[in-house]
This record gives sequence, C-alpha cells and structure tokens, in this order.
Amino acid sequence: MNETYLVTGAAGFIGYFLSDRLLKEGKTVIGVDNLNDYYDVNLKKTRLSLLEGRNGFSFYSYDISDKSKMEELFKSRKIDYVVNLAAQAGVRYSIENPDVYIQSNIIGFYNILELCRHYPVKHLVYASSSSVYGSNQKVPFEETDFVDHPVSLYAATKKSNELMAHTYSHLYNIPATGLRFFTVYGPMGRPDMAYFSFTDNYFHNKTIKIFNNGDFENDMYRDFTYVDDIVEGIIKVLQTPPKSSPKHNVLNIGNNSPEKLMYFIQTLEGCLSNSLNKQVEFKKSFEPIKPGDVHKTYASTEKLENLVGFKPKTSIKDGLQRFTDWYVRYYKKV
Repeated sequence: MNETYLVTGAAGFIGYFLSDRLLKEGKTVIGVDNLNDYYDVNLKKTRLSLLEGRNGFSFYSYDISDKSKMEELFKSRKIDYVVNLAAQAGVRYSIENPDVYIQSNIIGFYNILELCRHYPVKHLVYASSSSVYGSNQKVPFEETDFVDHPVSLYAATKKSNELMAHTYSHLYNIPATGLRFFTVYGPMGRPDMAYFSFTDNYFHNKTIKIFNNGDFENDMYRDFTYVDDIVEGIIKVLQTPPKSSPKHNVLNIGNNSPEKLMYFIQTLEGCLSNSLNKQVEFKKSFEPIKPGDVHKTYASTEKLENLVGFKPKTSIKDGLQRFTDWYVRYYKKV
C-alpha cells in the first residue's frame, strides 16, 4: 500500500531534499509551506518547481499556524506520516523578531500535535535543533544531557517542542521523534547560513565577519552535517517509530566529527577555487561572538546508530565542493 507523507516546510532546504527522496521511492508526498520571505523566496520557488508536477506530489501554500487550513488538509487527505520541518529558523533573527518564532515554532507545532491527536498517524518526526544544548561544556553532546538553559529564543522554542511532543505522546499515544539537527549544509541551502553568506560576500567583494575574536587556538567549531546524510537519517527514523510508552524519542542527527571554524573557511575557499578554476581568498574581519551563538556543537550519534544503524558519511570537503559547484552554476558565476 502506498503511504502518504506530509512534509511541512517542503520548499525549505531539508524539506525539499526529503520530499525529493520520498518521491523517488514512489511515496505520496503532501507538501506544505508558507513561502515566507525570511530569505530569498526565489530559492524556495526553485526548490518547489523541482517537486511540482511530479507523480505523487501535491502542494498547499499554508502556514502551520493557521489551524483551520491545516485541519481541512488532515480531514481531506489520509496522512500516514508527518515530518514537521516548518519552523522559523535562525538564532540571531530570533533576537530581532521574536514574534514569528512563537507563531510558527510554538503555535504552529501545537497545531500539528493536535491534528496528529485527532487524525492519528503512524509516526510524527519533527525538527529540533542542536541549539537546545546552549552553552553545554561537555562534549560530545548526548541526548541525556541537561538542556534547561537555552541561550536564544530559537533554542527555547525547540526545547518547548520536545516537551510538548513528549506530553502529547504520553497523553494520546502519538509516536513521535524529535531530531536535533547539527548545522545542515549543502546545495540549495539557506542563504543565512555561514557557508552560503561567506560565498555571497566573496562575489559581492565584501568582507566576511568571523565571530571568534580571532582566537585561532580556542576557535569555535561546528558539527557540520551534509543534507543527503540528514535525509537518509530521517528516512530511517521514520520507519522506526518509538514503541515503549510514552512513545516519544529525541535523537541527535549530526556528523559526530566537528570542524574548527577556520578550517571550515579554508576548505570553503579551496572548494570555491576548484569550482571557479582560480585561487579564492575571502576578505576577513574578526569580531566578538554574537549573543545567542554557542562556542561549539558536537553530536554524539551513538543513540541514532544503535536505533537505525545509520551514521553520516559525507566529508566536509566533499559536501562543500558539491555546494560551491551548485552555487557557481545556479548564480551563473562562470
């Protein structure tokens, strides 16, 4: 029997790649996205254009915070699996514009939980974030770590999602899994992410700002995870709903191999050099770490590996090369 997957945030970065993969596997995919202008809407429309018209795909330009529209959808379509990737992203933007985070990440997610309660699904998988770990000093970060001290509103909304999902699983027997994503990158990614904005700045002859105080010895580092690896992990998790009560699980999904920020920047310069067939060096300025940013992210992925036998395999060099090759083609830089 062909199962139906609802993917919210389907025109987003991870949402597009997940929808594409599910369609290739012959699944029916219902995409929902409000196509907001947090970043270049044309990029979202490009992703969506690669999905629309394909066998098994239907799209609804809805906002998950609009409960009546979402309920219409759940009433009219039999949905087997829900992957909630619709959310207002970004740590720094949550300081500037907190309202949209409450609207999308709290109210929108509450609506998804309510609908999964009244229209039962086989598994709800939702996006959490490595930002819930805040200024956690112990590495690698494990799912059992204490995470009650978020350092941004974005992180607080994601921690709230985990608590809400746990409660709904407990009360209404909803199988749900939260995935704590660790710095996802790749082609058609989010322009607000560092690797994308650094590349933009190079072509606009702008200086890139590096928020590490120029401290190379004690540099910031991130657990960068390539988008195809993330999608592979989501697919495997979807087929493994929690069985014990409460039917709620939280999993790290990262690369388990953090890279120093300066090494990451040097690798990006090298990949862009390859894509352009000329030497690239970014103009750099070093500034203090921004409020809400964390110094390091490093995922323990043991729980994910033990549960579904999955471990990411794309190196930072291979992943960034695929990104820069795409960027140069998409923006016609050669």
